[in-house]
Amino acid sequence: MLEKHLASVGRPTRRVRPGLERLAYHCPSLSLAPPLIDVTSSAFLDHHPLPPQYTADGVGLSPPLAWAGVPASARSIAILVEDADSPTAAPLVHAIAWHLSPVLPDLADGELMNRGEHPPLGMSSFARAGWTPPDPPPGAGPHRYGFQVFALDDDPDLGARPRRDALLTALRGHVVARGMIVGTYERAA
Repeated sequence: MLEKHLASVGRPTRRVRPGLERLAYHCPSLSLAPPLIDVTSSAFLDHHPLPPQYTADGVGLSPPLAWAGVPASARSIAILVEDADSPTAAPLVHAIAWHLSPVLPDLADGELMNRGEHPPLGMSSFARAGWTPPDPPPGAGPHRYGFQVFALDDDPDLGARPRRDALLTALRGHVVARGMIVGTYERAA
């Protein structure tokens, strides 16, 4: 999609970014929950590049994620992946998943793809259900992708294909712990 844009489009957008502080993880209503969840990936380290196979320049799989430290009081897990460096006022959503068992320790690569009913998947900012792989414009600089895991004291019914606002509304007052890992991706000019 964006890989076909000229670098002249990407360079001016380097200064227009929501930033990490605009990710859901840092929303005042969600950040009251302690950061007890340790989120990791066998594909990348925190604040390091995503391998191309997990981007629009590769096969576009969702990367594997693992987490530990979910409190015993949790009834479900929700995952939200956002681009903190999109040239938009708010972060772009790359994936929403919810209704995950609180004892589930991980997701294999490709599990956030739209391949079935589990996990239930919401809509990305690109109006697609499931994972939308990173696809920053050339020359836009590095983009940071927050893979956010929320442990909830509830298992909300979000209906079919919720968007970010519906997820954030459902999370308010129900997050008992949170965690995040950040992957980066950049296309050269």
